[in-house]
Amino acid sequence: MMSWQTILAIGSGGFIGAVLRAYLNGVISHRFPHDIPVGTLGVNLIGSFVMGALIAYFMYTTYLSLNVKSFLSTGVLGALTTYSTFAIESFFLLQRGQILLAGANISFNVFGTILMAGSGFYIMKFFLR
Repeated sequence: MMSWQTILAIGSGGFIGAVLRAYLNGVISHRFPHDIPVGTLGVNLIGSFVMGALIAYFMYTTYLSLNVKSFLSTGVLGALTTYSTFAIESFFLLQRGQILLAGANISFNVFGTILMAGSGFYIMKFFLR
């Protein structure tokens, strides 16, 4: 059973992450207009990198409480990354017959986020050792 403090930490982080997602998505989409939804891609790449770095930090340090970890990972980053948005945007590209763009969008989001999560993890691990 989760404590009310953990629930509050996740909810507060979720609020911040959701607002940050909308803001970053808008900024990236405005600065880099493209047929692929680059705002969602950018948010997913950034969030994946930060998640990798945070998980490494959590694994190699003991400074943060469970509530702070929950606030940052499940709350902020859970709301920041946009898998459901990515899924519907990819669906719409496919529905419009834009198969190559859909494939590029799916590939960049899936492989790019894995690459960024690993990069964040190993960069943080390097600095913590």
